Amino acid sequence: MSRALSFLPWLLGLALLAALPQILTVKYYLHLSILALIWVIVAQGQNLIQGYTGYVSIVQAGFMGIGAYSSTLIGIHFQWPLWATIAAAPLVTAVFALLTGYPSLRVKGHYFAIVTMAFNLIIVIVLINFRELTRGESGISNIPKPWGGDRESYFYLALVLATALTALAALIARSRVGEILRAIRQNEDLVGAIGIAAWKYKLFAFVISAMYAGLAGALYAHFQGFINPEIFGVAQSLDAILAVILGGTGTIAGPVIGAFLVVFLPELLRFADSLRLILYGLILVLATIFMPNGIVGIGKTLLAMFSRSENRDGR
Repeated sequence: MSRALSFLPWLLGLALLAALPQILTVKYYLHLSILALIWVIVAQGQNLIQGYTGYVSIVQAGFMGIGAYSSTLIGIHFQWPLWATIAAAPLVTAVFALLTGYPSLRVKGHYFAIVTMAFNLIIVIVLINFRELTRGESGISNIPKPWGGDRESYFYLALVLATALTALAALIARSRVGEILRAIRQNEDLVGAIGIAAWKYKLFAFVISAMYAGLAGALYAHFQGFINPEIFGVAQSLDAILAVILGGTGTIAGPVIGAFLVVFLPELLRFADSLRLILYGLILVLATIFMPNGIVGIGKTLLAMFSRSENRDGR
């Protein structure tokens, strides 16, 4: 019974999201909701390497860029159907992740973060300078949109994919692989001492997180109809990290909440005009300091306090 009840918040949340196209009267908010669902995919991937494995990767937006450009360019040069190009994007991204992941994962802590940030910078530099293929800073426009650009249909596509990939992340987290990833986060040396090849599991988490980002990048490209290198810079990779931290590191619900915050919070602060970015930065800094376990962590704490209070009243 308790197991069934644990799914109730997810079902309610999913029902609410499914009703959004009918609830939202301002279509711009539907646009933001689609972007938030795409960022849910990005953040769930980030959470696998950051939240569960304990390695802070600053290349998630770069992998989004690889997915976005690979899907777009395959369609342009090889005339593949749109859905085939979207499906190919995470596979292309996985190849790049394998090539960069092994050398990156040989270092730990801040060094790993710096190396991955360098990879993100390299990706952006290549996208800017390889003009013959990527059209440089001018970007690529007129990217085909499914259903003629109908936002409501694209919303449900993003919702289905975000739900499926969140479920996949939950399955990984609850599997033996997930247990090993958490063990690596707690004590990697001990994991190696008992005969487990930690690097294989770290590489698995890194590649899967990249595939999530690659798919999200392809969805973004075909939703917006335009991409350029600026969209996939280090700042966007930091947004993926913040989405995980704000929502709750190492949880499944955390990246979902964090993704919506990262997309909607700057928009809600538009009333402040020139102070908007300052307020946004201040909120993020304070949240990181005073909410180390994110919103999900606060929710769990309040629920535990409420349960203890009920138990005392019952006695």
